[in-house]
Amino acid sequence: MTVKEAIILAGGLGTRLRSVVSDLPKCMAPVAGKPFLHYVIEQLTKQGINKFIFATGYKSEIIEEWLKKELSTLPYQLSIETEPLGTGGAIKQACEKATEKNVLIVNGDTLFNINVEELSAAHTATHADCTLVLKPMKNFDRYGVVELNENNSIGNFKEKQFYESGLINGGVYVLNVESFLNKPLPVKFSFEKDYLETYFSEQKFYGVIQSQYFIDIGIPEDYERAQTELPHIMNFPKPFPPIDQSWTLFLDRDGVINHEKHMDYIRSWDEFKFYDGVPEALKLFNSKFKHIVIVTNQKGVGKGWMTLEALLNINHQMTAAIEAEGGRIDSVYFCTDLEETSADRKPNTGMGLRAQKDFPAINFSKSIMIGNTLSDMEFGRRLGMFTVFLKTTRPDTPIPHPFIDRAYNDLLSVAKAL
Repeated sequence: MTVKEAIILAGGLGTRLRSVVSDLPKCMAPVAGKPFLHYVIEQLTKQGINKFIFATGYKSEIIEEWLKKELSTLPYQLSIETEPLGTGGAIKQACEKATEKNVLIVNGDTLFNINVEELSAAHTATHADCTLVLKPMKNFDRYGVVELNENNSIGNFKEKQFYESGLINGGVYVLNVESFLNKPLPVKFSFEKDYLETYFSEQKFYGVIQSQYFIDIGIPEDYERAQTELPHIMNFPKPFPPIDQSWTLFLDRDGVINHEKHMDYIRSWDEFKFYDGVPEALKLFNSKFKHIVIVTNQKGVGKGWMTLEALLNINHQMTAAIEAEGGRIDSVYFCTDLEETSADRKPNTGMGLRAQKDFPAINFSKSIMIGNTLSDMEFGRRLGMFTVFLKTTRPDTPIPHPFIDRAYNDLLSVAKAL
């Protein structure tokens, strides 16, 4: 059964944010004109959470006043700390108000775009006392690492230090209320240290790995990043703008039009294989867009793995095959440079600017970029295009993502959606 009740820890002082946000609980720090807490609540209500307990402390009256004004129709309770209780004490006090067998625990100053249904199913299947949401990260030192056993039970907690990769505790839990309240825990304690790390070897604690969007506004740099990212994330998927014959379509090649070779390059026309539905998609695009161009990184030439002549022949044969099916490619732009700093190498914008020079009618604000990598999406975002991500080769890419406006499984699905 999917969890329906959530405890939101909203008592943080926001000490490290004082330079940019003063005199507010951290969860009430404004992001694009709304308290950060607004986005946390919205993300949960979209997934079926319909009862809330707000564990407040520092300047709780500010949160209470906002809740009365903005969430008057939403069932909620307040659990107010009269003195700091620590994360564990705050959760324990709030759990005493819970009406459900299992509750979701989240931080009011962190947004982790979790899949509540998947998390609930895992918690129920394992009869867990506590299920943690774990996020894969690379090159970090702000967080400790959580290790899992083969059955996804918690194996160990490791201290903060630099890690090249690992699973971090995302600060989101499903908690069996009765099991938790039956533990001999003090009034004031740390949920992480005094509950999770103390009891993981004797309780049923499990981890669920989710890689969705995650942001913690605990430091000014991430708080500033939230200003632009969160409105976009919460509005995903973004509706397509009205397309007419003045619009331009930019396409990546490998992984979008044709099957990509893993860790290799398409070196000859014999190796080039259209994805199913691509000729039909390009025929549909032909009637919708003024210009259709391809922008593709092709390091295989720069590495000497294939010749420039072979690349040109592939592009010529591809264009001819598309035209034979009623589609159209106006031009193919490619970058063979090896240096990531090359102006033409995506996500840098050189190929887009070259296309605009050749076709002066191109207006990037009236253009769509379709690709299968975040580099493609960043290329489009830098030029102000609407971006569409295809899940053909990287289906595990975290979505929603600040660079991605919409996502589809294949090119034909995009063509039919326009």
